[in-house]
Amino acid sequence: MTAADLLAALDLPDAARVDRRIPKTLLTEHGAPTAADKRWINEGIEQLQWVAALKPTTVGVAEYRDEAREYLEIAVLHLVLRATAKLGRLVELVHRAVPYPVVALAEQGEHTQLSLAHKRWSQGEAGKTVLDGDVVAVDPAEVDEPTRAAFLSALALGRQPRGTLFALYQGWIDTLLALHAARRTHAFVIPDAADAKAARREALGECERLEAEIARLRAAAAKEKQMARQVELNLELKRLEAERAAALKKL
Repeated sequence: MTAADLLAALDLPDAARVDRRIPKTLLTEHGAPTAADKRWINEGIEQLQWVAALKPTTVGVAEYRDEAREYLEIAVLHLVLRATAKLGRLVELVHRAVPYPVVALAEQGEHTQLSLAHKRWSQGEAGKTVLDGDVVAVDPAEVDEPTRAAFLSALALGRQPRGTLFALYQGWIDTLLALHAARRTHAFVIPDAADAKAARREALGECERLEAEIARLRAAAAKEKQMARQVELNLELKRLEAERAAALKKL
């Protein structure tokens, strides 16, 4: 799965194309809060390309404004990362650095991660934007071919909500969340109703929390020498696995 495959699936109009290289200095100046982040950017990013600008004049979707955010355009970016790059942190830094909501395609070797993250106005600095929630990221290569095909088909711009740029961006996030759910349910489905989408987001968050805790307890149980403590950990694991099974049913 390459960035070109994902760009083809997005099916962006030619009018939106920019195809301009972005200097890494812009990231280090605006998106690197620490010296370590500057080092990760300089050593980890091979190339950063501004692929497209999605705005009312290029995609025919209205801009969006409310008290929390202003979506005048969506930036589509392509990152080529070196093998040693810290993928998750670099993607987060890119989303933080760009004042617009970003569709980021991060290519590292044979894999390409697609990510999105809502932005809102900073409450501490006037005119500055910050992430509104976590970065939502997927690697389509991690799922089976039928699921991947359904996901790629659902990504097309023409299949997203077109009321406003915020609705369009949320539509893509819902598509990525559907892939996260499909990894667990083996069925790629995007709910129609807003309340069903919200319930899925909550259930996915619960699944991720429980899975992290289950992994932590399993690692602890593998190292534990005392029988009584092993029994205690195994009982806790069974409880968490039951909770995870209940959360999976909500997906």
